[in-house]
Amino acid sequence: MTPRQALQQRLAALDAHLRAENPNLLPVLPTFRAFDRILAGLGLIDRHESLTTRIPWWPMVAVLGTFSAGKSTFLNGYLGEVLQNTGNQAVDDKFTVICHGPETRKEALPGTALNADPRFPFYRIADEIEKVAAGEGKRIDNYLQLKTLAGTRTKGKIFIDSPGFDADDQRRSVLRLVDHIVELSDLVLVFFDARHPEPGAMQDTLRHLVAKTVNRADARKVCYILNQVDTTAKEDNLEAVFGAWQRAIAQAGLVSGRFYAIYDQRSAVDIEDDGRRARYQARRDHDLAELQTRINEVEVARAYRIIGSIDSLTKEVEGEVVPKLREAMAMWRRRVLIGDAVWGVLLLALLGAVVQTLGGGFGAFLGWLSESGDSGLPLHLIGTALLLGGLFLAGHFKLRQIFARRVAATLSDRFGDVDLNLRQAFLRNTRFFRSIFASQPAGWGGRARKAIFAIREATAVHVQRINDLYTDPAGRRAREAAVNPAAAAE
Repeated sequence: MTPRQALQQRLAALDAHLRAENPNLLPVLPTFRAFDRILAGLGLIDRHESLTTRIPWWPMVAVLGTFSAGKSTFLNGYLGEVLQNTGNQAVDDKFTVICHGPETRKEALPGTALNADPRFPFYRIADEIEKVAAGEGKRIDNYLQLKTLAGTRTKGKIFIDSPGFDADDQRRSVLRLVDHIVELSDLVLVFFDARHPEPGAMQDTLRHLVAKTVNRADARKVCYILNQVDTTAKEDNLEAVFGAWQRAIAQAGLVSGRFYAIYDQRSAVDIEDDGRRARYQARRDHDLAELQTRINEVEVARAYRIIGSIDSLTKEVEGEVVPKLREAMAMWRRRVLIGDAVWGVLLLALLGAVVQTLGGGFGAFLGWLSESGDSGLPLHLIGTALLLGGLFLAGHFKLRQIFARRVAATLSDRFGDVDLNLRQAFLRNTRFFRSIFASQPAGWGGRARKAIFAIREATAVHVQRINDLYTDPAGRRAREAAVNPAAAAE
């Protein structure tokens, strides 16, 4: 299968998925393909690659946190099926991806099922693991597994259940997976254990999960959950424990956010006092209901994130990528010009040495150059000029290659959220037929800027269309429903 055929196959699969799961996003695909052409022209992606394969189209809910904080118990309760093992000790050391399937599979499929499928958010994640931990990329089954559930609550969503998070005992590859999950997820549930609420027990989670979300533009998607709060009922100090936990999170730099206190009714301790039990249950029911609402609405968040990613990428290309390419080109140009000057001086010095070796001095040499042939042309002068010019050009193009490789080594081949290849784009500008005095990167000009403007306009239209699905500021639909209830119901 050729790269072009592989891309067409992936696009056809994505089209079929959206038609079945989220047809409101179908009009976005042509906008992505228009952007593909711009990025391919710049050399930031290959001709037979697409942005559509670099972003997750399924809404994602990540469940992260400390060991035995009740993550899997919560997930089993929400899904209505005991898919994940639970217990007071670490019972699972892999990231489990749960998605809808024709049948429920409690026996996990291997990580290869995720690494090799571009529809999942872990496509080729083995390459990323290999970069931070040599040799671990081929052991992807030690990190990931896939389970399916036929229930309605998994339809159209992906859930990720993480192993207990203890950073001091984890390899960098696991941390890379955690960062990857947080980046791609539409909702991140970070669990803490109310039985061990002191800061020391959760310092690793605070450092690696909480602190990293402080400056995120989408920090609202992260929810902090103090689980198993029923264990505080005996001392009746829920508020004190909850407050201490919030202060510990604030010390990590988080001064705002949504905090929840919950527990699992089936495994809860017995609360004998009726009033206390009612108070705990009311808090739990309120917070669980809000969490379930957030989970149920991730499809809406994903639609906006997908459309918003286009707008963010246009700004990234204009504001960061193109300036970085210009800067790299300028550095390369300076080095080549300095190299040319040095090479030219060396050629002249070499010429002088040859003249001195042959004897007669420069006067005799100039006379020899001025001798004319039968046509009256100074043939010796022309021949010498051609020889020197050829040597200079050979050195010039060799210097171009040498300095291009050195500058390219300073550029990333995975830049930004969609892994744009800055290195490849820069090398595109150093090909032998490109002038070193070119002021703009190859593929960037008036036409590209007009195309970027058109993409931004299309993005605004997509946002307005999605807004119309979920908002009605003018009350138009309410009025239509009042006039024609049957049509509104359809």
